[in-house]
Amino acid sequence: MKLYLMRHGPAEDVAESGLDADRMLTPKGRERVRDVAKLLVAEDEAPLHVMSSPLVRAVQTAEIVAAVTCVHDRAGSLTIRRELALGEGGLALVDVLRHAPMKRTILVGHEPDMSALAGHLLGRPLQVPFSKAMVVSFALDGVEVTHRFILDPRELRIDRVDRRR
Repeated sequence: MKLYLMRHGPAEDVAESGLDADRMLTPKGRERVRDVAKLLVAEDEAPLHVMSSPLVRAVQTAEIVAAVTCVHDRAGSLTIRRELALGEGGLALVDVLRHAPMKRTILVGHEPDMSALAGHLLGRPLQVPFSKAMVVSFALDGVEVTHRFILDPRELRIDRVDRRR
């Protein structure tokens, strides 16, 4: 299974409601996420399943990724998962996905959860800051984990790693 971890795109500092959960992507944030999703398509790394934190900025990121990668046209899915909410970590969800028949899944979440999850999968801390709209990819085969690449959203570049843990 190919697993992609993605941090939500750049969001407004304060929501109109004043609630952190309501913060929306900025126009530049939407553009950055769209560019990242286009690069995933160009590199034949488009996910089939998109799972998102329920916070607005993550849902908006997931919706853009799903639209650009044509998830629904390829019989994929977009779901909101509580396990990806800020502070939840997502580890339990990854454990479930290891045994699910989903081939390419992207999890859209928050910091510091995405860094912690990547670190758990790597067996060591991620060596770069998990910037907004960044994607880190792994291959999961039972208990074996291969770190595949890091997509730098600012440079729109994929740095292939392909290291097994």
